[in-house]
Amino acid sequence: MPQIIFLPHEEICPEGAVVEAEPGTTICDAALEHGIEIEHACEKSCACTTCHVIVREGFESLGEASEEEEDLLDKAWGLEPESRLSCQAEVKDKDLVVEIPKYTINQVSENH
Repeated sequence: MPQIIFLPHEEICPEGAVVEAEPGTTICDAALEHGIEIEHACEKSCACTTCHVIVREGFESLGEASEEEEDLLDKAWGLEPESRLSCQAEVKDKDLVVEIPKYTINQVSENH
């Protein structure tokens, strides 16, 4: 089973984490299933950028982003060529190394 290595994030997972994920599971769902509380303000419906991640290794194993996802990513903080919305990026058969950006753009944050 593929592993997702989450790099340390000051608030969400300070120590980093290594989790296993069934192929077909999204990065966001795998994170949430393992207690990594990645933000997902639109409830994983591809309508915001709060679950934006940067796939540092294994990016090429992910399916292509939809046009809708690409349009949203253009609005994400800290956009990089290997950026994806974690609610849309499905794990395939390769291990991934994922970085959760320091900031997110959330117009309606519930943690205020």
